[in-house]
Amino acid sequence: MQQAKIATQSRADEKEDLTNMNSQKGTSFLLILALMVAGCISISPAAKAADNAAGSSQKIHELLTQVKAEAIELKRDAHDLEIWAKGGQISWQTHGAQLLVIREHINKARKLLAQMNKARHTASPWQQQAIDRIHPLLKELADNTGATINHFNDNKSHIHLSDYADYAKAGSNLAEELATLVSGYVDFGEHEADYHRLKDKLEPAAS
Repeated sequence: MQQAKIATQSRADEKEDLTNMNSQKGTSFLLILALMVAGCISISPAAKAADNAAGSSQKIHELLTQVKAEAIELKRDAHDLEIWAKGGQISWQTHGAQLLVIREHINKARKLLAQMNKARHTASPWQQQAIDRIHPLLKELADNTGATINHFNDNKSHIHLSDYADYAKAGSNLAEELATLVSGYVDFGEHEADYHRLKDKLEPAAS
C-alpha cells in the first residue's frame, strides 16, 4: 500500500513538474526576448564583432541543446533526491547511487560547456552571453554537489538526521535554475528569426 502511495505521488509530482517546466520555459524565453529587444542585455563590442551575416553558430546551438538535455535530467534527478532526503524510506545505498548520477550529469554538462567556450569565437553575442551565464551557475551546482557527497559520506548511517536534506534542497533549486536558464536560451535560438523580424520592425519606429 505504501509503495502504491509513493508511485501515485511520483506521478503527480512528474505531472506538476511538466506543468511548471512549460510555464518556466515560456516565461524564460519571453524574458530573454523582451530584454534583448529593449536593449537591457548589454553586448560588448568584442561580442558584436563575433557575430556574422550567417547569424548564430549552429555548433553552439547544438551543444547548447545537449546541455539542455543534461540540465533537464539533472533537474529531475536532483528533485528526486530532495524528496528522498525528506523521508526515511530510501536506503543510503540508493542515495549514494543517485548522487553519482547527478555528478555525472554535471560532468557531462561541463564538458559540453568547455566545447562551447572553445568555439566561442564563432558564437553570436547572445550565445556568448549564454556561455557566460551558464558557467558560474554550473560551477556553483558542481560545488554544492561535491559538498553534498562529502556530507553524505560522513553521515551515511544517519543522513535523515543530519543537514543532508538542506544540501539536497539547495542542489535541487540550483538544478531547476540551470534547466530554466538553458531552456530559455535554447528556445530563444529556435525563435531567433522571429526576434530579428520583430527587431527590424521596431528599429524604424525608434529612430
